[in-house]
Amino acid sequence: MIAALDATPLTLTSGGLARYVNELSLALARQFPDDTYALLSDQPFALPEGAPANLIAGPRAGRRERWWLRGVRRAIAATGSQVFHGTNFEVPYLGRTPAILTIHDLSPWRNPAWHAGAGRVRRRTPWLIRLHRARMILTVSEAVRREVVSYFGVAEDRVRAIPLAASDRFRPVAGQPGKPYFVFVGTLEPRKNVTALVEAWRETRAETGAGLLIAGRPRADFVPIPPDEGITLRGEVPDNELPRLFSGAVALVYPTLYEGFGLPVLEAMQCGCPVITSRDPAVTEVSGGAAIHTGSTREIADAMRAVAASPELRRELRERGVARAAHFSWARTARETHDLYREILAGAN
Repeated sequence: MIAALDATPLTLTSGGLARYVNELSLALARQFPDDTYALLSDQPFALPEGAPANLIAGPRAGRRERWWLRGVRRAIAATGSQVFHGTNFEVPYLGRTPAILTIHDLSPWRNPAWHAGAGRVRRRTPWLIRLHRARMILTVSEAVRREVVSYFGVAEDRVRAIPLAASDRFRPVAGQPGKPYFVFVGTLEPRKNVTALVEAWRETRAETGAGLLIAGRPRADFVPIPPDEGITLRGEVPDNELPRLFSGAVALVYPTLYEGFGLPVLEAMQCGCPVITSRDPAVTEVSGGAAIHTGSTREIADAMRAVAASPELRRELRERGVARAAHFSWARTARETHDLYREILAGAN
């Protein structure tokens, strides 16, 4: 089989979209060495580090060629791809190649203020669904699968949930004792609710004695955090540094308002880091009872106090988190995605 994947998320330097395409394409190529996987985009991107020979970059479109109308179809033909996987809300507008569309979440529709620049997605994705340009829709959690069925009026058998996983690089890392700190890791954007985290930390810092480390790529619509003694703004952090940040933290505090999956929660758990997060349905599904769930700023603050004060609670959360993370793997994600490719290919013949 030759499968093409939209590689445009790899133009991002960090975040869940880039992680998804990077880890999925690597796992597919390694799990199924007799297949070829072609990464396609009209923008420059780098192949995932350690890409095997059967993971290739396809040709790019001409400068004036409209990618989703013509360019991607030419790239599909040039690579001989039999199936196309739209990894980020889009598939080719025309053509006969069977396609799968990943919808990570409904944030562009749930609250337009969360994605001011997503007007094209809000307009085009519903039409791609209605016109059946994608034979199957893939989500990364059951929570989002239910949302897609309800919001777009799609038949349940046309939507499949395949969970993500934490990369193998996320493992506990021994470090030198230092000042305790809570950590937040993720793209800095409005729906991550970082303001509530900062308020909760300010309420508790005198009691916990812990600092706050915030790591992530700030999006243009993120309101900067005013400087404050005890807050460390790391900006974008290389993936190979994240296990150390998680492993040394009192807890990951991830008070997100809405998620499709919530990869930082699983990555922290796999590093043995206690997790305090929200009651968002997808994050609750992923954490599987291994995290503390909060809502208001006061609840976040209470959880931070409790975790900082109790070594026994931290130990329990670490053990439960590591056990929960073991239920997920990119190998499993690749196998289930590959099964979906085969399924729609069989239906196309």
